[in-house]
Amino acid sequence: MRILLSLLTVTIALQAQTVQEAKAFLDEAEATLLKQANFVSRAQWLQSTYINPDSEMQAALANEQYIGIVKDYARKATRFDKVKLPDDMARKMMLLKIGLTLVTPEDKAQATELTQLMAKMESAYGSGKYCRDAPQDKGRCLDLQDITLIMANSRDPKELLDVWQGWHKVARPLKTDYKRFVELGNKGAREIGFKDMGAMWRSKYDMPPDAFAKELDRLWEQVRPLYVSLHAYVRTKLREKYGAAVVPEKGPIPAHLLGNMWAQSWDNVYDVVEPKGATKTYDLTSILKQKKIDELEMVRYGERFFQSLGFAALPKTFYQRSLFTKPQDREVVCHASAWDVDNDEDLRIKMCIQVTGEEFSVIHHELGHNIYQRAYRKQPFLFRDSANDGFHEAVGDTIALSITPEYLVQVGLLDKATDPSGDIGLLLKQALAKVSFLPFGLMIDQWRWKVYSGEITPENYNQKWWELRRKYQGVDEPGRSEADFDPAAKYHVAANVPYTRYFLAHILQFQFHRSLSQAAGCKTPLHRCSIYNSKEAGAKLDQMLSMGLSKPWPVALEAITGKPEMDATAIKDYFAPLQKWLDQENKGKAVGW
Repeated sequence: MRILLSLLTVTIALQAQTVQEAKAFLDEAEATLLKQANFVSRAQWLQSTYINPDSEMQAALANEQYIGIVKDYARKATRFDKVKLPDDMARKMMLLKIGLTLVTPEDKAQATELTQLMAKMESAYGSGKYCRDAPQDKGRCLDLQDITLIMANSRDPKELLDVWQGWHKVARPLKTDYKRFVELGNKGAREIGFKDMGAMWRSKYDMPPDAFAKELDRLWEQVRPLYVSLHAYVRTKLREKYGAAVVPEKGPIPAHLLGNMWAQSWDNVYDVVEPKGATKTYDLTSILKQKKIDELEMVRYGERFFQSLGFAALPKTFYQRSLFTKPQDREVVCHASAWDVDNDEDLRIKMCIQVTGEEFSVIHHELGHNIYQRAYRKQPFLFRDSANDGFHEAVGDTIALSITPEYLVQVGLLDKATDPSGDIGLLLKQALAKVSFLPFGLMIDQWRWKVYSGEITPENYNQKWWELRRKYQGVDEPGRSEADFDPAAKYHVAANVPYTRYFLAHILQFQFHRSLSQAAGCKTPLHRCSIYNSKEAGAKLDQMLSMGLSKPWPVALEAITGKPEMDATAIKDYFAPLQKWLDQENKGKAVGW
C-alpha cells in the first residue's frame, strides 16, 4: 500500500509539475507575443499611412518575425497535448495553434518572400490609380476615393463601366504574386498540420471546419428569400432607368450599375429604385453638410453614442494619432480600419473620411472595434480578441442600426422624426445597404477556400470568381477574361484579410440589435429602435465585450442574446414590412436569376 501511495504521490507531483510548466510556458508566450504584436502594429501603421518601399520592407520584416514566433510557440504547445489542463489554459494552448491567418514556411527564404509579397500586394492596392486616356481628361488619374464617388453618383452607364473597368486594371498585375502567395501560404499551413489555408481559417470558430461551412449554408438559406425579392425589385427599376439593352428582364444584374465598386451594397442607387409616391426619407449627407459638420465632429458623434451607453470617452491620444482625412503629401491606404496599437489604450482609426451619411455609419462601425478592444484589454493577451471575428465586425454595425430618425432628433441633426408612413423607403434604403451585402460577404471566402484547396486553379481564377458571384449575388461581369484578376480589386483579397467575418457580422448585428432593443425597453418596431442613452443595453453589451476570446463564441452570444446559436430570424423581423411590400411589387415579374 505504501508503495502504491508513493507511486501515486510521484505521479501527482509529475502531473502538477507538468501543469506548472504549461503555465510558465503560456506566461512566457503571452509576454513575448504582446511585445512583438505591438511592434508589428506600429510597423503596419507606418506602412498604411506612409506608403513607400521602406515602410513596406519594415512591415514585412516585422510580420515575418511575428509569424515565426507564433509558429514556434504553436509547435511547442503540442508538448502539452496529453496534459489535463484547466479550461482557461487549454483554451490558450488551442488559440496558440490557430491564431494566425497566414503561416510562413520553415524555409527562411520562402518566409521572407511570402511576407514581402503580402506587403507588396497591399501597397499596390493602396496606391492604385486609374489614369484615363480620353483627351478631355488630360490623363487625369483617379484613385479609389475618386472612383467611389463616381460609382455612387453617376447615372451614365458608359462612365460607370469605364471607371469600373479602370479600377479593376489595378488588380491585373497581382495575379502572378497571388499565385505564389497561395503556394507559400498553403505550404506554411500544411507544416503546422492543416490541409490548406482555408481549413486553417475555418478552424477558428469553436467547431470542426466542415461543420462551420454547413452553419454558413444554414444562415444563408434563412435570409436568401429576402435577398432574392430585393434583387428582383432592383433589377426591374434599373431596367426602367437604363433600358432593356443594358439590364435584362431576367438573369443577373450588370455589376457596375449598383452604385458600388463591388456591388456589395446598393444604397447609393436608392434614388433610382425609390418607391413611387414614397414619403421622402431624410438625406443625412445633406444634413451634415448644411450643419457644417466636419470629419472630426462626425467622429465625436460616434464617440458620444458609446458614452451614452456608459462607456468611457476615448483617450486623448486617439485624436492625436488617428488618421481622419487623406493627406495631400503622401499615399495612404484609405480603407477604413480600427487599430489597437499597444493592446491597451493606444486606440486609433485610419480613414479618409468624407462628409456623407454612409461614412457617418462607417465611423460608428470602426469605433465599435475600438470600444471592443478597450473592453477586453484586461484579459490575458491570448484572450484579447473578439469571441469570433464576426463579433468584432458586428458591434459597430449594431450601433449603426440605432442611427434612426428618433436618434437624429435626439442629437440635433433632425428637427423631427420622419413620419412612419415613409418607413418602406427607410427600410428599402437599409436593405440596399445590409441585405444586398449578405451573398457578397459569403462568396469571397467561398472562392478563396476553393483556391487554397486547389479546386480553383490560376488558369480559371477569374472565371470561377464570376461563377460564384452569379450564383450568390446574381450580378454579372461586364466583359472579363482570364487576363483579368478581379478578386484582387477588393482590398481584403489583396491584403489577405478573411471575409466570412463580415457575413457573420451582418447576421449577428441584427441579432444583437433585437436583444439590446429589448434591454432598452424599446416599444417601436425593431427598425425604429435606438439604444442611444440606454445604460441597460450598454451593460448587456459590455458583459459580452469584456469576455474577449476567453470563452467559446456561443457563450458570449448567449450573454447578449440569451441563446447560443446564431439566428438570422432577427433580419426577417427587422425587414418584415419590406418583405411584404416587395412581394406585392414583384407580382407578375421575374424573380431570381
